[in-house]
Amino acid sequence: MDMHDVLESLKASDEPSVLATIVCVEGHSYRKTGASMLFSFSGDQIGSVSPGCLEQDLLERAAGVWDSGQFICVNYNMKPEEDVIWGESVGCGGEIRMLLEPVEGQLRTLLLEAKAKNDAGISVKLMRSWDEKEISYALIENLGDQSLVDYEDGMNNNSNQMSIIITPRPRLVLFGLGKDAEAIYSLAMQIGFRVIAADWRPALCTKERFPHAECVIGSPVQIMEQVQLRPDDYLIVCSHNLSQDKEMIRLALPLKLVYIGVLGSKKRIRMLFETFLIPSNVHAPIGLSIHADGPYEIAVSVAAELIAIRAARKGSLRQEGSKHANISPLFSSRTEQTYGSSKAIARAVEEQAAGTDGAAGSVVQRSS
Repeated sequence: MDMHDVLESLKASDEPSVLATIVCVEGHSYRKTGASMLFSFSGDQIGSVSPGCLEQDLLERAAGVWDSGQFICVNYNMKPEEDVIWGESVGCGGEIRMLLEPVEGQLRTLLLEAKAKNDAGISVKLMRSWDEKEISYALIENLGDQSLVDYEDGMNNNSNQMSIIITPRPRLVLFGLGKDAEAIYSLAMQIGFRVIAADWRPALCTKERFPHAECVIGSPVQIMEQVQLRPDDYLIVCSHNLSQDKEMIRLALPLKLVYIGVLGSKKRIRMLFETFLIPSNVHAPIGLSIHADGPYEIAVSVAAELIAIRAARKGSLRQEGSKHANISPLFSSRTEQTYGSSKAIARAVEEQAAGTDGAAGSVVQRSS
């Protein structure tokens, strides 16, 4: 999710910036391997890699990374039994390795290309490999089922390397734009979905109500023609109009979408599905059972269910993709580990890098 915001920021501005990425984790951490954030020199920070305890230290290092043009790796040990300040401050009990890179040259070119590919609905893999002298990048597409994996590989015994899959935001169609839909829209945007707001009533389907959504007006048939739903899309049916909802469900069921959520009571659900079998991708009534009351609590239950469905799709492939990272040593012999202090001090290994341009899909190097 953070990477989408990072790419959007890079596309919007060419100001100096430094990218921080979690390379690997041993033990528990707030964010997983592959989580990234961007430090720009206008003062903006996009994304997060911790609950807020690492960011200040990373920010202090970012200026040096940009000025030198050199990437660095930073190790943080936050085990409570070994460092009271880090342990109590972060509460994670793990060890994290961070990679900080100046966003310029080939890295910037490939990140912007990744953004363009994502905008066209294409997943890409950003590959990094580095040693004490240089870092290499490649951008690969045509990933097939790999596009469900967040990251592919961490460190191993022979090299420092990492592959991150950057996927388009999953599409979520909200059909029926009452108060329920406003609350769901707000949370769905924050958890990384690309929302399409759809309704047959023009007064409800407006950019004023859904400023960051694509607005589609028409009957269920017309909406289907315009949106062209795909199997990897999500649909929420919440218009409170029995005939309109029933027609949308009739059209959506054969498409075998990832998720169809239907708002309403169990009695209403029986009425909507009286002539249909309910397949496993349909969640009706919608949302996790948390005894939600009112549009905002319902939206929380729906957002939690969307997160769970999305994570379940990625789970088996993520486990397969990360199995080598899990059995590999977290810190190679090139990096001497130190522990936290009141200023979040961690020993950094500074590895030289300079940039040259190259074609996407081929390996290119930053070297001195």
